[in-house]
Amino acid sequence: GEGRSSDPEYAQQIQALQAKLQILDRQRREVLAQLQQLLGRSETLRDFLLQELEAWRERQQRACMGAPADTCLRPLETWFTELGQGLFQLLQLLRALRELQLQLTYERDPLKDETPLLERRLKELLTFLLQRAFVVEQQPSMPNACKRPLVLRTATKFSVRARLLVRLHDLNHDMEAKIHIDSLSLPPRFRKFNILTSSSKTLLPGESPQEGLICDFQYLTLKEQKDSRTGKGSKGASEVGAGLGGQGWPVPHGAHGATCAQGPLAVTEELHLITFALAYSYCGLELELETSTLPFVIISNNNQLSSAWASILWFNMLSSDPKASGTPWSCATFSEQQFFSVPPPAPWSRLAEVLSWQFESVAERGLSGEHLLMLAEKLFGEA
Repeated sequence: GEGRSSDPEYAQQIQALQAKLQILDRQRREVLAQLQQLLGRSETLRDFLLQELEAWRERQQRACMGAPADTCLRPLETWFTELGQGLFQLLQLLRALRELQLQLTYERDPLKDETPLLERRLKELLTFLLQRAFVVEQQPSMPNACKRPLVLRTATKFSVRARLLVRLHDLNHDMEAKIHIDSLSLPPRFRKFNILTSSSKTLLPGESPQEGLICDFQYLTLKEQKDSRTGKGSKGASEVGAGLGGQGWPVPHGAHGATCAQGPLAVTEELHLITFALAYSYCGLELELETSTLPFVIISNNNQLSSAWASILWFNMLSSDPKASGTPWSCATFSEQQFFSVPPPAPWSRLAEVLSWQFESVAERGLSGEHLLMLAEKLFGEA
């Protein structure tokens, strides 16, 4: 090139090459700017979907207490899937840009520095979305439970189902979902259980493409581990639980309800969890997804049913408010399983609402103001 610096044709070729390089550089920067903008919009949409998902979780929790609530996942599944599709398309585009950069690069090539950063940001967004998209669609419940989920009996069959709201998966890769009961944070004095029958299933599409990817565990049973019974307590304690006048409600304290936990908890106050673990793979992205059920109570005989159901209502009635329980219900934490060690108080207005839901779930009609006033007078005396 040094020997041809005075060659007019050579100089013209250099100018043409520089012009093409400037056009290429401008186009690459425009594409990267558009990708930045799309990622920003995707993050905004993700935040909106998470708000909708939390609203659905709250509706599901209320439905477990008998409240009339729409718990259909179809709209959320459609929104999550469409966002997931868009993000995976962006991931493929970024990989194509990376290949272009390997074929042709130059000094200060924006693809060299910005593409890895964008891909890392995109993968973090996809990972966050997929982790939240794995939900428990059907909480643990026994057949003919009289609309009382989250109370399981040993040696009695129950079912639980999880769903992946992003309907995208690699057909050449079997996604296996495994379940286990309780986490490592289970308090030492709690009873420990084993899940009988199969504890793993392949995530499969529902009966129609619109039903998404589900792992449905049916005909499960629980068996207590023989060497860990320290939290079971005596027969009398197991049937007392949280009793309100012997009716299975926490004892009122002033204008609020609370229990005083001294010594080992009754079995009807032990809260357990089932956790789903899913090995996810799609478009080269491999993740371990997890989700947990609402806390549930395990009993060994029907005499404990009313006390166990009272515990479930008390927990869900208060834990929907993080200020009341200390932590959101959706976090499978030690503090949730320790809920009845120091149970929070409940205002009468909240308890009255839940009582009305209970009547409505079985009688298709809630309690009137007069009914609730009568109950309040029976519980707390006349004002």
